[in-house]
Amino acid sequence: MKRIILITGGQRSGKSLYAERLALSLSENPVYLATAHIWDDEFRQRVIHHQQRRGSNWTNIEEEKALSRHSVAGRVVVIDCITLWCTNFFFDRTVNDWEQPTVDEALKALQKEFDAFTAQDATFIFVTNEIGSGGVSDNAIQRKFTDLEGWMNQYVAERADEVVLMVSGIPVKIKGNK
Repeated sequence: MKRIILITGGQRSGKSLYAERLALSLSENPVYLATAHIWDDEFRQRVIHHQQRRGSNWTNIEEEKALSRHSVAGRVVVIDCITLWCTNFFFDRTVNDWEQPTVDEALKALQKEFDAFTAQDATFIFVTNEIGSGGVSDNAIQRKFTDLEGWMNQYVAERADEVVLMVSGIPVKIKGNK
């Protein structure tokens, strides 16, 4: 039966670890779908740390944009994370900087891909960041990205059966089974 769970919170709030533990409680062989583009060596080390934390019972998929091209029917899948996925649509490396998509264009593409991916009969555990919880940036690009991320988070949360806010490693149920 299809189920969508959204886990949100700040950086280093325990979102990914909680998502992984939840997935393992639901399946012996979950899927980990990583949306990250590896930009530099420091980030590569973060990815390696996450990979080492998971055991060989995980199916690992790396996909920056087209989640729906992967069949996960009947599986439990952790998608980590919406923030990096949004980044891949907002800072599209296939176009020149001056041809960057608008927030509306990127949001529509993300929503279309989300709907196609989650049409499968699976348990989806999406991880995301609450990047809009801080102050308003003085950088126009950052403000636009914060808008994109916030609207995409709202889109996923509206469709989610359950939403969990991570605060200092503690899961707080926001929506769903209490």
